[in-house]
Amino acid sequence: MADLFPPLVTAQIDDKPKVDEKVDYSNLPCPVPYEELHREAYMSLKPDTFEGLRFDFTKGLNQKFGLCHSVMMGPTEVPSQSPDTVIKIPTAHYEFGANYIDPKLMLVGRVMTDGRQSARVRADLTDKLMVKANAQLANEPHMSQAMFNFDYMGSDYRAQLQFGNNALVGANYIQSVTPRLSLGGEVFWVGVPRKSGIGYAARYETDKMVASGQVASTGLMAMNYVQKVSDKVSLATDFMYNYFSREAVASVGYDYMLRQSRVRGKIDSNGVASALLEERLSMGLNFLMSAELDHKKKDYKFGFGLTVG
Repeated sequence: MADLFPPLVTAQIDDKPKVDEKVDYSNLPCPVPYEELHREAYMSLKPDTFEGLRFDFTKGLNQKFGLCHSVMMGPTEVPSQSPDTVIKIPTAHYEFGANYIDPKLMLVGRVMTDGRQSARVRADLTDKLMVKANAQLANEPHMSQAMFNFDYMGSDYRAQLQFGNNALVGANYIQSVTPRLSLGGEVFWVGVPRKSGIGYAARYETDKMVASGQVASTGLMAMNYVQKVSDKVSLATDFMYNYFSREAVASVGYDYMLRQSRVRGKIDSNGVASALLEERLSMGLNFLMSAELDHKKKDYKFGFGLTVG
């Protein structure tokens, strides 16, 4: 009879409600960098679309050093008096680059046939302190840029100090408040136009979603939301608003990863739809197909590309 009727004490113990685990605020996770608050949304809402033909070839000489060649043929937009009119001229460029990648040092350089040059440096001075430098040189006056960043990563916070041309000085800080919520802020000052600003940001993430918001004294406000439907499918939406110009733009996008390909695309409130397909034909060989349709301006862009290496 004891086997047919189990003790009531065991049932009473199992029916007790589970007590939520207490949050250890002294051991919070390190948040994402302030400049990468919206990285999940940008993967879907800002695909790297292009127009024309694109060919990229990368050759690794050893485990750390490699060379890359890029050929781009397609139209280039030039400014026009009417914002609804698009003027394009046919262009072609060749780009040569070199990459040096080490666990604590990364050097990237690019040279184009039109005279533009770019360089990127990232060095880990310590386990928590990193320095980054970006430079772009152009033949056009006042188009060259340079930026230096010093990033410090703490146990549950990140801080960054920025210096750039035109007497740019900026700083940002982001702190984990809970295991899922992080808050941050930034300040900057530009000497040549004599402009300054301050901004605030928040980010909340779980295993299935990421929500982020950002507001600045320059009048810009941005909100993003990403829903991870599965390991291969993500849906995203964002809302951008400018307080001074009273302009607002909303968009929805998707990111779908298949076994041999990846599809990303979006459509916004201005009627602009774009999509990017990356198809892996074989090991080290990828095919790219890009499209962007702007029905308001009657501007339609299509591109094909091939990546080797």
